[in-house]
Amino acid sequence: MTTTVPTAGPTPTPAPTPAPGSGAGPAPAPAPVSGAGSTTVTAGPVAAVVPGGGPGGFDRLLEAVVGERAAAVRNVPATLTCFTDHFPRHPVLPGVLLLESMAALARTAAGPGTWRLAAVRGVRFKHFVGPGDQVHLTVEVTAHGPHRTECRATARAGGRVVATARVLALVSDETTREGTA
Repeated sequence: MTTTVPTAGPTPTPAPTPAPGSGAGPAPAPAPVSGAGSTTVTAGPVAAVVPGGGPGGFDRLLEAVVGERAAAVRNVPATLTCFTDHFPRHPVLPGVLLLESMAALARTAAGPGTWRLAAVRGVRFKHFVGPGDQVHLTVEVTAHGPHRTECRATARAGGRVVATARVLALVSDETTREGTA
């Protein structure tokens, strides 16, 4: 059974146009794809669909099939305060912010509930992401259960892979933490 989750809230606004010369074009609108027993979410405003979207997450959700995959876009504005110190003559988006975007998308792919990042393995940063870039994030769920989900993530900007994470392990907040009763 496939359920489409309607987007609520304000009408989505078009994504900002990437800076000239950044090599990033507008994101194509994906066709909704779903599998048996999954929930499909298609393009809509992040605030209406994904809690915590925005600065630490991503700007626009393109697709989310709970328990299978998700895709989103993160725009990198030149006005981010991190660019003043990281690095003044050659501004670069800190890798931890790109990793947080991947984790936010993984939480969306994991489905309803409160998920927290428990482990990250095999992270590779291959190219710099700078002001004006548009990053396309994809997450594929490799293992999914009621209390633990593992995902593989890829970030692309300007037509090339800029970062990958072999494993993003999420655990449900209902899971007892190690060392607690």
